[in-house]
Amino acid sequence: MLIRDIQLQEVEPVRQFLCANGWAHRVGDAEQFALLLANSQRTAVAVVDRQIIGFARAITDGISNGYLSMLVVSSAHRRQGVGRGLVQHITGDNPHITWVLRAGREGAEAFFAKLGFQVSSIAMERLRS
Repeated sequence: MLIRDIQLQEVEPVRQFLCANGWAHRVGDAEQFALLLANSQRTAVAVVDRQIIGFARAITDGISNGYLSMLVVSSAHRRQGVGRGLVQHITGDNPHITWVLRAGREGAEAFFAKLGFQVSSIAMERLRS
């Protein structure tokens, strides 16, 4: 398995991967998805035999704060370290950045807790309409 930054020619294959893995409602059309990636400071894919098996993206200032926005691993490749590798690639090793995320899917809280994330009592959000 290889985890690396997304390449320009992978934008549409990543969009198709996300659609096939339950995220069609969040990626929009090809143009909107390309803009979503362009406006993200960090994007990564996990690849096996030239096939995309995972994706992550984040928004960060690279100094103090970061938001892990998406982490998706194909069901056939879960529990094999793909998600962990993607999170580590995206968040890096700067101990001065506070990373936040939304862990609303089943099992997400336990998964992210293993990576050092903690439930916060101070986070707030304004939901999209």
